[in-house]
Amino acid sequence: MKDSKQRSSQRQKHASALISKGRRKVNTLFSKIKTKLSHSMPWLNNWFNHQDKDQNRIFVDQFSAKPLTFKLNAFLEALKSLVLYGISIGLIMFALGLGIGAGYFAALMKEEPVPSYQVLKQQLDNTDQAAGLYFAKNTKFGAIKTDLSRTPVSINEMSPYLTDAIVATEDEDFYKHQGVVPKALLRAVISDLTGFGSQTGGSTLTQQLIKMQVLTSQVTFKRKATEVLLALRVDKYFTKKEILQDYLNIATLGRNNKGQNVAGVQEAAQGLFGKDAKNLTLAEAAYIAGLPQSPSVYTPYDQDGTLKDPEYLKYGLNRKNTVLFRMYRDHRITKAEYQAAKKVDLTSEFQAKAEPESTSKRYGYVYNLLESQATDIMTKQLANEANVSTQKLNSSPTLYKQYETKATELLSTKGYQIHSTIDKDIYDSMQEIVKQEGSSFGPTYQDTTTDPITGLQSVGDTPVQNGSVLLDNRTGKVISFVGGRDFSLKQTNYMLTKRSPGSTIKPLLVYGPAIDQKLIGSKTMLADFKTNFKTYAPTDYGNTIQNKFIPADKALAQSLNIPTVNLYNKLRKTTNPATYMDKMGIHLSDDEYSQLGLALGGTKDGISVLAQASAFTTFADEGQHVDAYVIDKITDPAGNIIYKHHTKKTRVFSKATSYIMNQILSGVLTDTDGTATQLSDQLYFNTNNLVGKTGTNNDNRDVWFIGSTPGITLASWMGYDSTGRNLTDSSSTINQNYWAKLANSVYQNDSSIMKLEEDHEKPSTVTSSKVVKATGQLPGIVSINGNTRTVDSGKVTSLYNNWTPEATQYEFGIGGTSSNYETFWNHYMGYNNGYGTIMYGETKASQSESE
Repeated sequence: MKDSKQRSSQRQKHASALISKGRRKVNTLFSKIKTKLSHSMPWLNNWFNHQDKDQNRIFVDQFSAKPLTFKLNAFLEALKSLVLYGISIGLIMFALGLGIGAGYFAALMKEEPVPSYQVLKQQLDNTDQAAGLYFAKNTKFGAIKTDLSRTPVSINEMSPYLTDAIVATEDEDFYKHQGVVPKALLRAVISDLTGFGSQTGGSTLTQQLIKMQVLTSQVTFKRKATEVLLALRVDKYFTKKEILQDYLNIATLGRNNKGQNVAGVQEAAQGLFGKDAKNLTLAEAAYIAGLPQSPSVYTPYDQDGTLKDPEYLKYGLNRKNTVLFRMYRDHRITKAEYQAAKKVDLTSEFQAKAEPESTSKRYGYVYNLLESQATDIMTKQLANEANVSTQKLNSSPTLYKQYETKATELLSTKGYQIHSTIDKDIYDSMQEIVKQEGSSFGPTYQDTTTDPITGLQSVGDTPVQNGSVLLDNRTGKVISFVGGRDFSLKQTNYMLTKRSPGSTIKPLLVYGPAIDQKLIGSKTMLADFKTNFKTYAPTDYGNTIQNKFIPADKALAQSLNIPTVNLYNKLRKTTNPATYMDKMGIHLSDDEYSQLGLALGGTKDGISVLAQASAFTTFADEGQHVDAYVIDKITDPAGNIIYKHHTKKTRVFSKATSYIMNQILSGVLTDTDGTATQLSDQLYFNTNNLVGKTGTNNDNRDVWFIGSTPGITLASWMGYDSTGRNLTDSSSTINQNYWAKLANSVYQNDSSIMKLEEDHEKPSTVTSSKVVKATGQLPGIVSINGNTRTVDSGKVTSLYNNWTPEATQYEFGIGGTSSNYETFWNHYMGYNNGYGTIMYGETKASQSESE
């Protein structure tokens, strides 16, 4: 008996010890939890203290109880404490998570503007979703072309079956909620965070309307939070009937029997069943109501408007039955109606294939340009929002295509407005001129061409084409352009195609950098003698050689080739010309820069008219370059700016260099032997501040003229397509005459943009020196054939970029051999040795230029 009592007592002690040990572990655990929570939320301290006192009191009371009762009660109390602590912590963590979520939502929405009733109504009611296209001064001329057809109608013109079907299928609680369903939204958030559960998104019809009309399809927490905020506001502002009407007018609903994408129930009813939305039967309404979930899968038509095969048609028909069941389950139709509609064979009711109406693009060149530019802008903007760098985007065609597709969708569905820089009046007048003058450009040939895709050959007209552009020198905006002779004949925009720039590259690549690098002044002498750079032997126009030294300004005004090549050869040894060209937006390869023929326009792929004209504006804007642009801004339907062009200027040349280059380039029009001396007589305006440069490449393949006033630069290129056809010898004159007519039209439309009376202000860094006309250097003493001679007669003013030349030396110019200098000095001494007598090259240079 005694042993039994001892064993019982030992068991009790052992149980008590285990319970005490367990309680200590639990207390330690909760002490750590309390400490962490108390640090973040001090207000919990009082509550915890109160709980501790209660638990200590209970524990002490249990120690005074009977042993068996103590064991049971202690266990139950410990379990109860664990449960209470668990519930308390769960509630606290839930409240904490709710608070953090609310705070995060508030932070996301802090900078989000709250739209007014008028703004929301305009956005929701807007059924013209394709981006509008505008000339400058807010003049609309069209919209981004899309095959999305939409015809809005009042909800009173829709079958009641249709409205009931869409609610039962897409949002059965539509008439009960306030724009969002919290439980569905919470379920969607948990699904997004965990990756488990339904991926429905928890969107009500109101939220879907917001996504389609106001927001982008980008999946981010901020966009979702904005969607919720706007859905609540829409439900507050508008009736359920108004919301439903807007949704049914803009929802995308697959394709019609013409292969066109359709949106809105009226277009769907017409395109599928050949009737108005108000006349739809129950089965037809159910079919259309099933389309929004997956229009491409459930639509009955292929891209060309033919009816799908039964194998694929069944998906839409099965979806129709699902809609009918939901209508029946929602007590919107009777069981008899449900069963009858299920049996309807809609296949026989679908319309037969039809051809879409033909459409023509007005202002085709402008349309294509704006569509391309806007798509590129939006593509880069979307990628940037996704933290994808422009470099990465451009280096991956697949990645670019991904964001380009999204951009195209936005421009087709969000009702944006694309505002361009194109002046409609000037553009119209330039198109009229190219139409009138085109026949004078040169003969039109009949050529056989091969389609690069199909390989099929066809015979068609090959006329002389033209690409022209008018730029604002200081902002870079494209004021107007000519894309080609006839858009209906060929849609290629010749303002953007790359062609050999001919001699128009000389001031940009050679003379401008040489002056900026203090290599030459305006009267520095350049050699124009027969020369051979290993395998390259340039000549001047007509295979001629001047056989003398030429001042730099005269060499450029007369567009002589040999002096230019000599100067480029010297320039490359002192600086990298690519530094200048890159800053002006012209990017060529190292191999191209290594070729002396580049100085005469010998590029591999060519340079576009737009890029060449843009680079030329640098001289007019005191040596600063701005990139050309055609899109000023893009706005949403409410007028909010989602993109705005910002002009950024880059210093290319010093102000002194630009001033000197303008003085030299004016000689192209004023010098006796300038290549455009006849131009001024054809212009209606003061040409005192007009500068320009002609350009012609081998065999008259391409001809150019670029002219600048202080305000604008106008460039014109002529040539045949890449067919081997060449222009005539008179093509440069024809192009200049045409350029004059374009310039006159600009002057007559808006002379203020030309800034004709603004003189090029001479910077203080321009140095003027009186140099010897024959040597281009200051007077000096030279030893000639052993005789000392003072050289100081016949002085002219030479301009320099903040430096002065040396006194005349025996070898005073750039280029030329010892024999060439000997010939010069003997001629200078009075010998008649043929110096200055024009010679002819043995073979025509591979990069010879006419101007």
